[in-house]
Amino acid sequence: MEIERWERSEEISDAEKKVIQEIWSRVYANCEEVGVSIVFRFFVNFPSAKQYFSQFKHMEDPLEMERSLQLRKHARRVMGAINTVVENLNDSEKVSSVLALVGKAHALKHKVEPIYFKKLTGVMLEVIAEEYPSDFTPEAHGAWTKMKTLIYTHVTAAYKEVGWAQ
Repeated sequence: MEIERWERSEEISDAEKKVIQEIWSRVYANCEEVGVSIVFRFFVNFPSAKQYFSQFKHMEDPLEMERSLQLRKHARRVMGAINTVVENLNDSEKVSSVLALVGKAHALKHKVEPIYFKKLTGVMLEVIAEEYPSDFTPEAHGAWTKMKTLIYTHVTAAYKEVGWAQ
């Protein structure tokens, strides 16, 4: 059942979009701090993902990696892309366009396996839930689960479009 949920993107209701945008406004106010937490935890939990980053793929010391300027730069990029998606939740063409660019760049230029987007969005939800526990109600969790599915669905569609073969 979990695999099937990742295959299709559920419609995000207007109320859910509002919940996502309200929580995100607080998250994005701490963009760099939260972004570093997300990307850092992603690499700690999934060290194989570091292989795509020449700047810190050999870093074993978590403190060194957390302080890495390259990690911080990538965290800002990740947060910026998510911010664009959240800000444009009412414009499905814009969301699709932004995530297609992300997907195509990661498929063609960086050669990142698409499964890492599923893992990253899962980590994103964990960090947001921990950092903003009073905001992360069961309704918010449901809305954000749809959001991570939306991201993964659009990114993997871009992979398929460029003929990604695993």
